[in-house]
Amino acid sequence: MAGIRVGLITPGSVADAAWNSGAYAGLRQIHDSLGLAISHVEARTPAEQEEALRTYAVQGYDLVFAHGFEFQGAAERVSAEYPKTVFIVTSGSRAHGNVAPLIFRLEEASYLAGMVAGGLTRSGVLGFIGGIELPPIEAAYQGWVNGARAVKPGVECRKIYLNSFDDAAAGREAALALIRVGADMLHHNADAAALGVFQAAKESPGVYLFGANADQTSLAPERVLGSAIIDLPRAFLLVAREVKGGTFRPRVEAFGLASGVVRYAPNPALLGMVPPGLAARVKAAADSIAAGTLVAAPRPGSMQASGPGREPESPERQDRAEVPAGRHASAVSPRRL
Repeated sequence: MAGIRVGLITPGSVADAAWNSGAYAGLRQIHDSLGLAISHVEARTPAEQEEALRTYAVQGYDLVFAHGFEFQGAAERVSAEYPKTVFIVTSGSRAHGNVAPLIFRLEEASYLAGMVAGGLTRSGVLGFIGGIELPPIEAAYQGWVNGARAVKPGVECRKIYLNSFDDAAAGREAALALIRVGADMLHHNADAAALGVFQAAKESPGVYLFGANADQTSLAPERVLGSAIIDLPRAFLLVAREVKGGTFRPRVEAFGLASGVVRYAPNPALLGMVPPGLAARVKAAADSIAAGTLVAAPRPGSMQASGPGREPESPERQDRAEVPAGRHASAVSPRRL
């Protein structure tokens, strides 16, 4: 089908080396691999996001990626008026009309990162920096905690939410605050704000960290032990090929470790820091998560995606979770994965 146009709306800068840059790489791959016309716009506030969705629909775009859990409501409102445009909400909560979610269980990769952190921490204190407290980010945090406590039950886990995905200075200060209270292993899900986290780690001897959403080893090659990755280009291409071929049908599409779209990637240069026994435990946990016999973290109801002809994701898998005793469930406020 000639003339298909694909739009992408991100809630932050595509120079964040993480969530938004991965989406933009996916958009570019759609252009390079499928030859489709593409467009991108950044929209940070709810009003800007709904306006961007509507603008693409009015212009007749065939496929629009709304990049974040926070786009769900606006995408449904706009879709009701423009049913010919396919709206994909990354980490969305349900399929509705011509709106469909791509679900990424990043907590499955964060669990493995947490195992490494729990096995290597000397202080017994771990730190996590989040951008805004949204369900997918809280789930990734819980996966990190559960993985750490599977290896070191008494580990202390502290977290700070910045209420921003863009403030690198705040990210650095939050990381330094966690380091001051003893955290020697850091993880994040803070987009561009996390650039400050990497800076703080580089300034602090004996502190290591883990990347999120993309392989972030290059940001601090001597300090990044590994990254919890979402292969956004691969997921975006799957959808775009169906739209181009005229076979796309709105549905919930979920990706975890079993899909290969979500994965944990260790830094090859620092593999020597991980004892063979710990590496074997991480591999075994990855296999169990992929097989569905180990649940990295329970998901809140707002993340149990549903749609026409599909029941919400059942919590029955959560009953099989091999989570250490003493794990506390954090309250979450209604974003992405």
